[in-house]
Amino acid sequence: METKPTYQPVSCSFYDELEARATLGQPCTLRYRTGADAPPVTYRGIIADLFIRDKVECLRLADGFELRLDTLLAVDDKELRNYC
Repeated sequence: METKPTYQPVSCSFYDELEARATLGQPCTLRYRTGADAPPVTYRGIIADLFIRDKVECLRLADGFELRLDTLLAVDDKELRNYC
C-alpha cells in the first residue's frame, strides 16, 4: 500500500492567484511534479474549483483533471517558490 506524502499548504497569496484564475475562467498552464525525482509535467486547462478533500487542498479543472496544490510548481508565469 502506497502512502501519500504529508500535505504542505501553499501560501495564501499563491492560493489567491489560483482563485483569480478560477474566477476569470480563462485557460492557464499548470506545471507540477508527480514525484520527488520526476521531471515537471505541464497541463493546460480552466480551473473550475478549488476544494479540500481529506484535509488536502486541491483544484479541479473543467475537464475533470484534479491536482493536489502542494504538487504545483507554477501557474502560468507565477512560480510557487516566489510566494511566502
